Amino acid sequence: MCNLYTMTASVEEMRRMFGGFDGDRDNVPPFGEIYPGRAAPVLRRNESGGLKLETMIWGFPGPAAAKGRPVTNVRNLDSPFWLSALGNRERRCIVPVSSFCEWTADPDPVTKRKSKVWFGLHEADDPLFAFAGIWRPGGGGPFMAFLTCDANEVVGAVHPKAMPVILRASYAAQWLDQEREAACALAVPFPDTDMRRIDAHP
Repeated sequence: MCNLYTMTASVEEMRRMFGGFDGDRDNVPPFGEIYPGRAAPVLRRNESGGLKLETMIWGFPGPAAAKGRPVTNVRNLDSPFWLSALGNRERRCIVPVSSFCEWTADPDPVTKRKSKVWFGLHEADDPLFAFAGIWRPGGGGPFMAFLTCDANEVVGAVHPKAMPVILRASYAAQWLDQEREAACALAVPFPDTDMRRIDAHP
C-alpha cells in the first residue's frame, strides 16, 4: 500500500505531459513528501471537457468499518464503497507523481525501523507520470484516493501485495472518459522494464 509519494514537477512540466488545463497557471511548489491527509495537485475534467488543476486532500473520509481513518488506496474495485465514484466519469482524476515509496517488510537491524524504498520511471529527462485516481467533494475537501493493483516484480521485491495503478499521459483520456469497465481495465501492473528503483531520495 503506497502511503507516500512526491510531486516535484512544475506547472509547465505538467502541461507538457498532460496538455493544457485550467486552474492555477502559476508555478506550484514542489511537494517533496506527500503523506495521507495532506494536500496534493490533481487534474480532473472541467465542465467544458478540458482539464482543471486543483489541490485535494489525499484520503477519502473512512467508513465506520475503518474507524474513521482516511482511505487512501482503492484496492477492491467491486467494493460498494468505491462503485459510485468509479462508475461516474466526473469523479475520476489523475494524480501527477514524480516518484513513490514503499516500506521494507523488515526493519533495519541497526535502527529497528523499516526503510523507505523509492520507485520511478526510467525516463530520467521527463520522469513525470500519474496515478489513476478518484475524488469526491465534502466538508474540508475535496478528497482523492488512487487505485492499486497487483505488484510487478520491481515493486513486488519490496512490497509484494500491491502497487499504485500508474498511467502514462497517453492513457489519461481512457481513465477519465471511458465507461467503468474500459477505465478499470487499466488497473494492471506497470511494465517492469519501464520502472526503476531509486536508491537515493528523489
